[in-house]
Amino acid sequence: MTTPQWDDQRILLAVLREGSLLGAARIMGVSQPTIRRRIEALEDALGTVLFTRTAATVVPTQSVLDLLPHLEAMEQAAAAFQRGASANVNELGGTVRIAASELWGGELLPPLLLSLRTRHPNLQLELAVSNDVESLIDHHADIAIRTVKPAHDALVARRLGSSTVGLYATQEFLEHHGTPSNLEQLADWPLITPDRSTRDWAVLAQLGYPLYQIRSALRVDNHLAQLAAIRAGLGIGPCHSVMARRQRLVRVLKKDFDFRTDVWIAMPESLRGVARVSTVFRYLGDTIAELLSTPSKM
Repeated sequence: MTTPQWDDQRILLAVLREGSLLGAARIMGVSQPTIRRRIEALEDALGTVLFTRTAATVVPTQSVLDLLPHLEAMEQAAAAFQRGASANVNELGGTVRIAASELWGGELLPPLLLSLRTRHPNLQLELAVSNDVESLIDHHADIAIRTVKPAHDALVARRLGSSTVGLYATQEFLEHHGTPSNLEQLADWPLITPDRSTRDWAVLAQLGYPLYQIRSALRVDNHLAQLAAIRAGLGIGPCHSVMARRQRLVRVLKKDFDFRTDVWIAMPESLRGVARVSTVFRYLGDTIAELLSTPSKM
């Protein structure tokens, strides 16, 4: 059997993700007939049928679905290899991949990365924005910002401080609707609440947040969307103080609703000696720690 080449496997992964030869051709920057020939060659090399063809789409067989986790692992390894080879370990240039949640990656990190790039213009930054915990051990990312303590011995981790979460609204919203004086009254105000996230609802319940007969102006599980809704004046909702300060939001019921979550930065021990990674690690750690230590005036 002929050994499949990584380029062919990349094409296979593109077809799986796009669901058609045409879609894969657009992603890969080649023609549709080229994609078809490469898939057929891969089927010959593997000795198995990978797709059932229809007029407009291709349907993956169970054989190729079984290969998907291996293809994704190869893609991640290839990306890690490319990042590792992108610059000399002692040079402040090359690629550094950072993983963070949608809220932290979408709201807090971009201004910090601008300042970092101004200092080190040869750095090429990748931001993996997802609420899934990126695996640093498998080199899915070089650095991760997390709100849970990394537990693996092969990681270098630093606690940056604790982030306070409170209830916030815009000044204009409070001027129009007034300000509730306790959590029981909160049920009568337009609220930004979780939707189907049992975890988020459980946290609210532990803090005495009203759960029944409330006026949800918007129910949404995505934390970045929650912040956008609060900022737009839709209602009162939970928000990290470090982000609320940037949006000039006003905190309500400070004594009644207050909880803290630790913030950590981590990287693989094996990357400690790589200048570009350690520089980004140190800069983000110091900058976020300073932001978390700044008391809120709102």
